[in-house]
Amino acid sequence: MANGWTPERRARQAKLIRRWLPWEHSTGPRTDAGKAVVSQNAYKGGLWLLLRKLASALRAQRRRLAE
Repeated sequence: MANGWTPERRARQAKLIRRWLPWEHSTGPRTDAGKAVVSQNAYKGGLWLLLRKLASALRAQRRRLAE
């Protein structure tokens, strides 16, 4: 395989994971600080809003300079 995982290796890993059951030990964030951090995981950034504000400020400046 291209990623180095042979079918045998995949089967062995699947068997080990089914024995470990890692999803039963996962707890997620517990503190308010941790919850605040993970709440931003899907945040894509506010660049569009920032650019709109910048464009608005530049238009206002252009108007003032034209007066």
